[in-house]
Amino acid sequence: MKSAPRLHVLLNQAKAHPPLRTAVVHPCQDYALQGMLEASSEKLIEPVIVAPRSKLEKLASSYGMDLSAFEWVDVPHSHAAADKGVELARDRKVDALMKGSLHTEEFMEALMRSGSGMRTARRMSHIFALDVPAYPKLLLLSDGGVNIQPDLAQKADIVRNAIELAQTLGIEKPKIAILSAVELVTQKLQATIDAAALCKMVDRRQITNCIIDGPLAFDNAISNQAAQRKGIQSSVSGDADILIAPDIESGNLLAKQLEYLAGATAAGVVAGAAVPVILTSRSDSPESRVYSCALALLQSHFERPTPNPCGFPKE
Repeated sequence: MKSAPRLHVLLNQAKAHPPLRTAVVHPCQDYALQGMLEASSEKLIEPVIVAPRSKLEKLASSYGMDLSAFEWVDVPHSHAAADKGVELARDRKVDALMKGSLHTEEFMEALMRSGSGMRTARRMSHIFALDVPAYPKLLLLSDGGVNIQPDLAQKADIVRNAIELAQTLGIEKPKIAILSAVELVTQKLQATIDAAALCKMVDRRQITNCIIDGPLAFDNAISNQAAQRKGIQSSVSGDADILIAPDIESGNLLAKQLEYLAGATAAGVVAGAAVPVILTSRSDSPESRVYSCALALLQSHFERPTPNPCGFPKE
């Protein structure tokens, strides 16, 4: 098990709350099933298994796992599991959703479908919480899992969701770096224009409760020394709490590079939905799934203000 002291602090904080009754959608892979069992053992979730029963019981038996104590909803396949999990959340029969071993696109399609009951005035977005040994504090990264090529309005909600998760973790005014390949605003890169606009939205209080800077290249975001060498003066450089990626590809690549090359441990949740959503990669370890459940449990106890779809401050 990798050392993840910052995520372990969150795990201990989450244990102060009652477990979340959670629909675990199609955990038909050893890592997914083990993660569910460990999160249940840690009293983070109270699983309701939504999966093909015969298939999952055969898998559990091959690993010596006992599932007899859990509530089941038997479905024929992963598509049906995603639909049923969302239905249970919509009908308030569960308090959270947890992705098992099905594809993220399949899971999110059921969640984001019109009429699912999971959509709110806020755009849904995925947030990684990364415990990177070489970085001095927990690092949030968004969006590497839901929004493929977000426009400015969607990026504004991605930022708002990340701010709220940071506040859930006790960071009242997080420092946010809006990432791009370069630090200068140029019409050749839309990400730099969006970054400048997001910074101005903070100035105009369309986005609140943060310190923001961008565009910033990754080195300038996480290293003040790199920023100084490029002549950049920023209160965010080297001290960012949140990184906002320009698109899903760069966000996903960055998170996985930090995991596999820098030894980071990751947790992942979706924000902006009607219930907490635990969303990890199919290859993620049971440990990452447990930390993701802890994050969702803390997320469920954060009191959010009434969503303001226009993004302007109330009078």
